[in-house]
Amino acid sequence: MKDRGLRTFVTVLAGLAVIYFGSAGRSPEEGRGISGGVIVLALLAALGVWHLTRPGDKTVK
Repeated sequence: MKDRGLRTFVTVLAGLAVIYFGSAGRSPEEGRGISGGVIVLALLAALGVWHLTRPGDKTVK
């Protein structure tokens, strides 16, 4: 991906998706908060997407 804005958008979207699906599966007895583990997973997912969508090396020899 060459467009940094699109790369940022996809990265944030990945993190928010993990937070959404991580909190949607909780039962009412557990409370409505987001656990620390879900936050860590969201950060790891966002970093993974950021790393995987980096521009390639343009040097041609």
